[in-house]
Amino acid sequence: MPATPIIAPFPATRLRRLRRTPALRALTAERHVSTENLIWPIFVTEIPGGEGEIPSMPGVERLTLDGAKRAAERAMNLGIPAICIFPHSDPDLKTEGCERAWDPENIGNRAIRAIKEVAPDLAVMTDIALDPYNINGHDGFVRDGVILNDETVEALVRMALAQAEAGADILGPSDMMDGRIGALRRALEQAGHKDVAILSYAAKYASGFYGPFRDAVGASGRLVGDKKTYQINPANRDEALRCVARDLAEGADMVMVKPGMPYLDICREVKDQFGAPTYAYQVSGEYAMMEGAIRAGWLKREVVMESLLSFRRAGCDGILTYYAPQVAEALAQR
Repeated sequence: MPATPIIAPFPATRLRRLRRTPALRALTAERHVSTENLIWPIFVTEIPGGEGEIPSMPGVERLTLDGAKRAAERAMNLGIPAICIFPHSDPDLKTEGCERAWDPENIGNRAIRAIKEVAPDLAVMTDIALDPYNINGHDGFVRDGVILNDETVEALVRMALAQAEAGADILGPSDMMDGRIGALRRALEQAGHKDVAILSYAAKYASGFYGPFRDAVGASGRLVGDKKTYQINPANRDEALRCVARDLAEGADMVMVKPGMPYLDICREVKDQFGAPTYAYQVSGEYAMMEGAIRAGWLKREVVMESLLSFRRAGCDGILTYYAPQVAEALAQR
């Protein structure tokens, strides 16, 4: 006698049915990463001989102006919509007054113009903060050990106007001074730059994940003290949401959470509460950990795509990632 079949209770919930083949998995994927979700951060140096690989960020290089042009052309060819410029400034020209921050001929503004020459349709994003030009390594002016808020905002306005004049499409205030978004928006409108967008680093944490970036821009060892009086305490969620609400009310077009993967809960909260275009920065420390483990053979390179999917799943519309060109190339081959 054949064994009596075991009848599964109806309805049978078998979630594995939709995981059975690549086609079924593709059909039921809830989120995707596309090239259009990527912003590529690059470092541009003004120091002769300063180009080349950054030791703490294997695979990432400081570029000359010609190198920045080639990167822009590569981004355009790959369909990456935006590139973000970070300056590697001459340390001998850094001052307490940070005057070069708004100099039309500083390396950041020269890079904007150079990129627009070869890739006029590529969106160029910039960084707005005084630290690349500050002898103290801080994002704002320092007086008697105190980071000055309102005086710094005035300087940031001058910096933003210089970048807008150079042709920037997106300004990225990363300084975390109070009131800077409203001041920037008003100044841009009054100067006729009403179409220049602001992607605010609205929820930027006082994180330990920024170390390799400071190597990349030549700020390691220059920072006097820390940035805890103006960047957000990693313990705080509600404060981050208040910062986002404020920046949107002051005129930010888009908002960013930084760092990325350790703060995916904040990304989700921001998107759910505000519905605004939401971005995350997969910062240098995140990149260095993954890339180091990949090169050591401890992780497979597929973790890169997995990490970017985590941002998309958390509600991010886009990601700033040093992996942007490699990911775009991989997506083109699918």
